[in-house]
Amino acid sequence: MTRPSAADLDPERKEAVLAAADRRRAEAVGEAVTFVANLNNNVTTACNTGCLFCNFKDAARRFETDHDGSHDGFTKTPAESRATVRAAVERGVYEVCSVSGLHPAFALNDEHHEVLRGLDSPASEANYTPPERYDTDPGTYVEQMRAMSVDGVHLHSMTPEEAYHARRGTDWSYEAVYRELADAGLNSAPGTAAEILVDEVREVICPGKIGTDGWIEAMEGAMAAGLDATATIMYGHVDNEMHRAMHLKRVRDLQDRTGGITEFVPLSFVHERTPLYRHGVVDGGATDAEDELMIAVSRLFLDNVENIQTSWVKYGDAKALKTLSCGANDFMGTILSEEITKRAGGSFGEFRSFDDYVDLIASVGRIPVERSTDYRRRRRIDPDDGGPFGPTLGPNADGTPLLSKRERAERDGEAATADD
Repeated sequence: MTRPSAADLDPERKEAVLAAADRRRAEAVGEAVTFVANLNNNVTTACNTGCLFCNFKDAARRFETDHDGSHDGFTKTPAESRATVRAAVERGVYEVCSVSGLHPAFALNDEHHEVLRGLDSPASEANYTPPERYDTDPGTYVEQMRAMSVDGVHLHSMTPEEAYHARRGTDWSYEAVYRELADAGLNSAPGTAAEILVDEVREVICPGKIGTDGWIEAMEGAMAAGLDATATIMYGHVDNEMHRAMHLKRVRDLQDRTGGITEFVPLSFVHERTPLYRHGVVDGGATDAEDELMIAVSRLFLDNVENIQTSWVKYGDAKALKTLSCGANDFMGTILSEEITKRAGGSFGEFRSFDDYVDLIASVGRIPVERSTDYRRRRRIDPDDGGPFGPTLGPNADGTPLLSKRERAERDGEAATADD
């Protein structure tokens, strides 16, 4: 597999593609640049999947009670997840995105625990170790969904890989799994864990993960259960242009069949602290030209997906702003916590205020628009109003810059509550 080289790109043709994508973006969605008030609540770093592009995980055995070593990872109980989300909702956040490691003690529900305990070799057959073996019990996926579904927040969680983990060892359908999760409070599913939807690439970078067909089957199950979903690509490692085109075709075909994909998110591989880089499999990530073209080709090729997201976490501000003229129209969210990119070596920050968003978007002549997770609710923001430009779409959002109850009380000259 040969990676593309920046030297092989014709700069005039590249600029023509970027310009075409920008025109298509203007025709499809206009001049608005959307963003959302969100929190990342990653439940656990414990994972045995062994993906070579990831530095987020910690070997699950390190979390076991009788393990002597130390680690920098974490596992949150459902109660801790609930407290984290509730504190964010009180500040005005209205989306929580939760993507976690595949903790061996995680099960869909109590029935799933019984099924897994009944296997002849739970660890080898289904990557299952009972929760009593660990310092912290993550609870079940259903319990975590219920815990994070508080105060009207939109819960965006359960990737196809996590859904597979929530049905391993059974013959349950993905639709049935996602329906139970939806009953527990899940509102939409992130189409991450896609990486590259080409099995010869997956066999190199994530041989322990579900294959291309499994990812597609899970996504179809989520949408059959009535959930919106996103879709992603993680590029810039051992993939090449052919693999990226194959991936985009599979996403477009999936959208033709389901119509449930709200946005497509190109994720540029952050390499610095990953096993792929440490073992010399790759010597870097995508080039600036590759990042720009990935956004542009996604806009042009995915004629049935309205929203293309750019990532200030992956790209930094300057490049992310440039990609807004390459076909992108969504600028992510506030991200009150972000661990995955940071652990891989990313250095572009973990939080973005609404005032930052308005300043950045207005600086390139575009229109800042607050949106809901599903894009069905929007608020156009006029930079000339002077701010603050905090969120208003959430149940506790009132236009202030993501303030806590205590901070709101101090602002309003009121006494803060003792338990805030």
